[in-house]
Amino acid sequence: MNILFGSVTGTAENVARTAAKLAKSRGHQVNICELDSVSMEELAEMDDVLVFVSTYGEGEMPFNAELFWDEIEAAPPVLKGVKFGVCALGDSAYEQFCQAGKDIDAMLAECGATRRIDRADCDLNYEATAEAWIDQAIPASGNAAVVDEVEETAEEVVAWSRANPYPARIVENRALTGEGSTKEVHHIVLSLGDSGLDYAAGDGIAVVPRNAQELVQQILRRLNRPWVSRVEGYDLPLGELLSSKFEILTPSKDLIEGVASVVQDDALAAAMAGGREAQEAFFWGKDVLDVLNIDPRLVVTADILLGLLKPLQHRTYSIASSPRVHAGEVHLTVAAVRWAGAKRRYNGVCSTYLIDEMEVGEEAAVFMIPNKRFRLPEDGAAPVIMVGPGTGIAPFIGFLQERQARGDDGLNWLITGDRQRATDHVYEAELTAFEVAGVLGRLDLAFSRDQAEKVYVQDLLRAAAADVWAQIEAGAHIYVCGDAKGMAPAVEEALIAIIAEHGGVSERYAADRLAQMRRQGRYLKDVY
Repeated sequence: MNILFGSVTGTAENVARTAAKLAKSRGHQVNICELDSVSMEELAEMDDVLVFVSTYGEGEMPFNAELFWDEIEAAPPVLKGVKFGVCALGDSAYEQFCQAGKDIDAMLAECGATRRIDRADCDLNYEATAEAWIDQAIPASGNAAVVDEVEETAEEVVAWSRANPYPARIVENRALTGEGSTKEVHHIVLSLGDSGLDYAAGDGIAVVPRNAQELVQQILRRLNRPWVSRVEGYDLPLGELLSSKFEILTPSKDLIEGVASVVQDDALAAAMAGGREAQEAFFWGKDVLDVLNIDPRLVVTADILLGLLKPLQHRTYSIASSPRVHAGEVHLTVAAVRWAGAKRRYNGVCSTYLIDEMEVGEEAAVFMIPNKRFRLPEDGAAPVIMVGPGTGIAPFIGFLQERQARGDDGLNWLITGDRQRATDHVYEAELTAFEVAGVLGRLDLAFSRDQAEKVYVQDLLRAAAADVWAQIEAGAHIYVCGDAKGMAPAVEEALIAIIAEHGGVSERYAADRLAQMRRQGRYLKDVY
């Protein structure tokens, strides 16, 4: 049984590994791997395939499924004899809900494979749907394995997870940006105590936040209900439900459609009739309270409101430390998300929860998000190029600590930056120390607002094209972390242009070369 996954934050991978464990216990031989590691020739030779894939952004493939999708689209293989099933994971708040899974499901069928189980489309609360699908998709074979008693004992060890997060104590919270900055970035340190939690440089950590109490109180007043009031079907009081169980910053699709169906408002009606772009423009920056107040006369009961809200989700942060250097701790680089509306000010859910509402000594619920596709090369002599503007620098602080602790002697080249050097040069002291120690061999900085013409990390790559090419030829591993919509594609375009120019090849061939580097684990992205 071949279990293939494409995952953004690790959820689809975790579900795939759960399926693999069940398959082994039911007597199947199991091959589990990322979609990007599977060639079309290998796919055509597989008899039994289960695909677990999440959707990124607006219906896009996750990063470790992009190459697979490009190849199957460009040269569809003949898959006669292949039996398959697809478990898609997504967020129904997005218009292209589970689109990556839908696309793969349709394409496998078009290539002649036989769908032996209907696709499952899993929303944010995916567990029950995914577990039922897995149980149906993996029948027992005649070789059902006997579970070893030792393995049973091991399974009794408490595993900190999404369902059971660990209360990590905050031991440090300091500003990284200076006075006068247009941004607010903090360095936050969490103690892992005696949790037994471990991680590797490059991993992420999920923080389970609580909603801002000011917004909770405003919604309670809008509902004309006290904090302690009870709602049928729920064990917690209403105030606690709104604080810790439901998303109240970003309005759900169900809430928007529900309000639109009963409220007479010309601007709202025009947005709903205008399609996706018009709706995004109308609802940009609005929270649940704003949607309810489109018509202040609208009466909404607590049970109806809760039925229209999405569950509050964890937020994932790249870890800015190495466990070799900071054993028992996790360091985060957190940028406060804040914006102003016409009548109110707004705060992001998790960033301001950590920065504003949590004091040193208090505990935040966390669990690890392993990122096995964002690891340093095992060869300490291999050159490393790290591109991470803004908070995208976070994992590279961990990388530099790791390379120093391991005694690696390969080149470490960091390309980073932000808006203004005077106020936004985060981790300046740490980077200087790495340079003095000889760990950071090259540091290129792009501060976009320090000159008339804006300069970004992709511009620095192009300016250093000959050196970048020399490092690629020397076996460099290239890492990109940060904004997925603007920065990451611009960096990729720059890399393709560099390979084309200095390799003397077409841009199409250069793109293929970069794709080959990705398969080799030499071009990796942690973008969001």
